[in-house]
Amino acid sequence: MLNVESGIDSLTNFKRQTAEVLARLHASGEPLVLTVNGKAQVVVQDAAAYQKLAEAAARADHEEVIAAIREGLADAKAVRSKPARAALARLAAKYQIVPPRP
Repeated sequence: MLNVESGIDSLTNFKRQTAEVLARLHASGEPLVLTVNGKAQVVVQDAAAYQKLAEAAARADHEEVIAAIREGLADAKAVRSKPARAALARLAAKYQIVPPRP
């Protein structure tokens, strides 16, 4: 998570003190927002910390997909579903869409 006390710096300072800033990024694992004229422009982060973040995001996506599949299977088992053709026909009628001929 971004630390607003030490997680924002200017691009100019980053250019002047690149080695020191990179050492701090490696040590903390925290991202750093770089600003230009006081406005956030880019975020830099240690590669290992970024990899952990990317893996956590992938796990979260995977868990959402698994949960959605389980919900769908539970709906099918509890007969809370409708045949796809009938549902699509109702939607086509509702939105006045002429379905293509098979």
